[in-house]
Amino acid sequence: MGDIIIMTIVGSIQNFSKEIKALIVLFLLVVSTGFISALQFVDLTTSGNPKGIEENYLGNEDDLEATEMKFAKSEKQILNIVHTHVLAMGMLFFILALLVATTPLRDFWRSFLLMEPLVSVLLTFGGIYLLFKGILWMRYVIMVSGILMTFSFIASVAVILFWLFKKSNQQS
Repeated sequence: MGDIIIMTIVGSIQNFSKEIKALIVLFLLVVSTGFISALQFVDLTTSGNPKGIEENYLGNEDDLEATEMKFAKSEKQILNIVHTHVLAMGMLFFILALLVATTPLRDFWRSFLLMEPLVSVLLTFGGIYLLFKGILWMRYVIMVSGILMTFSFIASVAVILFWLFKKSNQQS
């Protein structure tokens, strides 16, 4: 058998050119703005609780006490939400994982930030589809995986920014 070459990206973010570092900072600013606005939208549509998650997708037409009428989404709407979010967030978290992989972060936290967000994307949006199909306890999975996804996003951005500026701070 031929030689096996294992390529790892280790600590190279500190050696990126100023232009690439500026591009990464701008990318993080743009995606953070989008992520924060998405969190605000989720809070407005679900009130940040499992019952609100369920009502957002399954409606609340039967609740005569509801202050806001919400209608059940169609399967077409659910599939549109699921496929657009899985594709877009999958790519977003893959890019963030590549950037995290260029930092010296190691062990548990490195593995967690590389893998967890993609697992949470599957659990969150797969959970939305399963909730739509009648598995009501998925509202809790959606909530927990959404919280983990948010934590992972914030932690990844913080780690990337820390290591982007670490070298320049030491040279000053």
